[in-house]
Amino acid sequence: MTESIDWGYMLALAATLAASGAVAGFLAGVFGIGGGAVLVPTLYQFLTIFGVDPSVCMHISIATSLGIVVPTSIRSFMAHRARGAVDIALLRSWIIPVPAGAIIASFVAAYVSGAELKGIFAFVALIIAIRMLFNRESWRIGNEIPGNPVRAICGALMGFFSTMMGVGGGVMNNTFMTLFGRPIHQAVATSSGVGILISIPGTIGLIIAGWGEPELPPFSLGYINLLGVALVIPVTFFAAPVGVRVAHALPKRVLEICFGVFLLTVSARFAWSLWG
Repeated sequence: MTESIDWGYMLALAATLAASGAVAGFLAGVFGIGGGAVLVPTLYQFLTIFGVDPSVCMHISIATSLGIVVPTSIRSFMAHRARGAVDIALLRSWIIPVPAGAIIASFVAAYVSGAELKGIFAFVALIIAIRMLFNRESWRIGNEIPGNPVRAICGALMGFFSTMMGVGGGVMNNTFMTLFGRPIHQAVATSSGVGILISIPGTIGLIIAGWGEPELPPFSLGYINLLGVALVIPVTFFAAPVGVRVAHALPKRVLEICFGVFLLTVSARFAWSLWG
């Protein structure tokens, strides 16, 4: 009897994770953004409905999202580098600051509650949403990316907040580079490398941070759910092209506004659950 309950639980969990991957993959394809920004709230919603303990739902969503970012970032980086689009010099200058920010964040995550993680996600999502809704290509801070210590501080903050949100840092790096006059295609290509610098140390850190946590669902390695990683990656690969087809039917500015509204909705929902 117990065995059948366990199998039923696992099948339901697998279906939950696959469904969240399908939704996240579709939305990532529509908005042309790395899946983390849509995967984390989607995973959180499905895990909450499924009945995973609320104290770890956000931790699992963030960590599992980062685990998924690892292979996708590596694959994307190799493709962009082959085309010569990546700013290798910028990435080299961030080899220490960005992973350092990610490692610090992974251990901070072990000491903050799920509600606090939701608050962080809601705040940063609000900032990104405002940027998307009111973005102008003419916005510039300067014509050259600053040197150290400003560059190192920006890289560390990018690694820290991206890990706390479970994202690969694409939106943050794109914003940083374009504000300093870099073309968007180079920013997107370089973001794939930033995703590697964030996701690998962040994933390892969140495995260690969640080790021995009693409320985790089956197949968890620290805060990362291996079943989620195994199921979501192939599902997103199938769902993303559907979203891409929708994206190509819409103007770029419409997509930016839609993504901004999506993030505003997520931010408001998380904020409401905290203070409502």
